Amino acid sequence: MPWYAWLILVVAIGSIVGGLMLLRDTANKVELTDEQRKRVAQRNAEMDAKEARDR
Repeated sequence: MPWYAWLILVVAIGSIVGGLMLLRDTANKVELTDEQRKRVAQRNAEMDAKEARDR
């Protein structure tokens, strides 16, 4: 493989890894209140029950 193909490959992999690291660093954690957590857990339980019934 010629040297410029290796260069393109390294640049492509580097940009992918760099983009993923940037995305990880800029991600914001979602803070939920206790009430919101309870509602999410309730919805998850309802959806699990619905999926179990539909099978």
